Amino acid sequence: MVVPAGWPRDAVVRTARLRLEPVRVGHAEEMAVVLGDPALYAITGGAPPTADQLTARYERWERPSSDDGREGWLNWVVLRDADDTAVGTVQATTAAGAHGLVAEVAWVIGVPFQGHGYATEAAEAVVGWLVARGARDVHAHIAPEHLSSEAVARRIGMRATGEFRDDGEQRWRVRPVHRKPPGNPG
Repeated sequence: MVVPAGWPRDAVVRTARLRLEPVRVGHAEEMAVVLGDPALYAITGGAPPTADQLTARYERWERPSSDDGREGWLNWVVLRDADDTAVGTVQATTAAGAHGLVAEVAWVIGVPFQGHGYATEAAEAVVGWLVARGARDVHAHIAPEHLSSEAVARRIGMRATGEFRDDGEQRWRVRPVHRKPPGNPG
């Protein structure tokens, strides 16, 4: 199983300013507004999703894995703790790799909320959460022209690999260092 037993599917991840809650269908209307600025899709392509499209997407995302069971799905809505305002999403798709659990992360912060460090704070929290639960390889795929996403990746310890997908996105990777648990002799 690519979402190991014991992983809380309803895990809330917290940072100093943010609360990341598992995506639910009930988030669709608010997220349609957050993701509604066409400028958000200038580099990655596509168009703002409607609330109905997000409802259908979030119904799929509420499941813990793909139909074939090869991928685990972890999806969060990023909320500002101070006022419960949704500002974006963070996702992690997990799979079994040659050396253990592999996780691909992605983040999207709505245009009105960009420039406040929310993407870095949320992505860093999710990467830490994944590593603490055994992820051996954490990466993201970023379009070369997407300078703000590249900056987030750098801030959370990722480096460009020089590996590109067919769509031109480059893999950025951080290989987590696994330390022995405290009190466990060498």
